[in-house]
Amino acid sequence: MGKPNLVNVINTHRPEFGRFLYASVGEDRNGTVVTVLSALARLGLDPWAETAELVTLGRDAAQARLGSLLGRFRDVPALAGNHSRVARELSQLLPDSPKSGTLKRASATVADGHPGKSGVIWAALAILFVMFQVLTFGGSGSGQ
Repeated sequence: MGKPNLVNVINTHRPEFGRFLYASVGEDRNGTVVTVLSALARLGLDPWAETAELVTLGRDAAQARLGSLLGRFRDVPALAGNHSRVARELSQLLPDSPKSGTLKRASATVADGHPGKSGVIWAALAILFVMFQVLTFGGSGSGQ
């Protein structure tokens, strides 16, 4: 197990989910483009946790779950008869299932809202390092 990236410890939103989450599901009644992220949020779901779960399900099960979710989403009129087709297209934008446990750990992190213990340790060490630098080299800004 490698060292966690400090950016990923602080930001648990996985960058590989971006293509899927920011894809359009259609336009709402006001003509505004609605993304997957917005649709999931409007359904009362955490978009990143739901996406992590979809990825761990595998492509076919993810497509079925996404189709079910989009079928409940009433803000985009064009989805009424096309939610299965849209779900099929959107499911192709999901990252591949993890070969290692990395994405599964990320989904657990996103789902429970807490980074793993090693992530907390790295974040604490980064904070201590910054505090040490300030105390050692001073913060007076005298330039000497």
